[in-house]
Amino acid sequence: MSPHTSPVPPFPSVTRGALETLQVNLGYRCNQACHHCHVDAGPQRTEEMQAETLAAVLEFLHQQQPTTLDITGGAPELNAVFRPLVRAARDLGIAVIDRCNLTILEVAGQEDLAAFLAEQRVRVVASLPCHGPDNVDRQRGKGVFAASIRGLQRLNALGYGGQDSGLQLDLVYNPVGAHLPPPQAALEADYRVRLRAEHGVVFNHLLTLTNQPIARFRHALERDGKLDDYLRLLVAHYDAANLPQLMCRSTLSVDWRGYLYDCDFNQMLNLPTAHTRRHLRDVLVTNLRDQPIAVADHCYACTAGQGSSCGGALVA
Repeated sequence: MSPHTSPVPPFPSVTRGALETLQVNLGYRCNQACHHCHVDAGPQRTEEMQAETLAAVLEFLHQQQPTTLDITGGAPELNAVFRPLVRAARDLGIAVIDRCNLTILEVAGQEDLAAFLAEQRVRVVASLPCHGPDNVDRQRGKGVFAASIRGLQRLNALGYGGQDSGLQLDLVYNPVGAHLPPPQAALEADYRVRLRAEHGVVFNHLLTLTNQPIARFRHALERDGKLDDYLRLLVAHYDAANLPQLMCRSTLSVDWRGYLYDCDFNQMLNLPTAHTRRHLRDVLVTNLRDQPIAVADHCYACTAGQGSSCGGALVA
């Protein structure tokens, strides 16, 4: 984070609950370079998880048995450890989420990716920040909307998004700009009607995420002189009722090297768990419950309004 005197009060103290989700970032290489990307991912990034770290992840899954493995990046599918990790987790009976940008389905060498995800019963959480092309292409790159729709149609053809298929397909919306997302339920209904009518696309749920004032988005806010205003907006809409449901209370984030963070956003800010640098190998049999969570001003993004997490809004 760049030097900055925050105009917001300290964020309240939060402690961990029971571990439910292990979120693993396989690296920052991506076939896209989105303006809002909080991990600064892109085609030129070289950070990627190696086999030694994968072994530590697999041992942790075996020892701790979280309910869910949430795989992210970058485009995690580009990493050679992605498919072995998915297979191993599914063999342990752990549900798997793939944070998919949809355009990866058209990248050379990934022609069978959609079929692999379906075969392994992976839940696909796919970014689609608008149901029309203008905002998507402005935020994510020219032609991304059309490629995303083709990806959704490919997933639909395999059963994803169908009510009785068991193949869950969720979409992710985040605002284009420095404002909070609209109510999730109403926006989901709009997406559902528009995507089905215009593209024949179906999905299960829409998840709304508040833009985090970190990385590329923070740099853009600083460049435009809007950072303080955005932070004040988040604080003004702070709702303490969201605190018990924060994703950091039940999720452990792991970077491509195997180091631990309370959430993916803290990972990008290099704020380790309990402010202590630890590796997965250090906590294979450790109960992390009741440990303090590292917080800072960006945490207001998760508690503003309806709340925000990797699972969407925290309240209806």
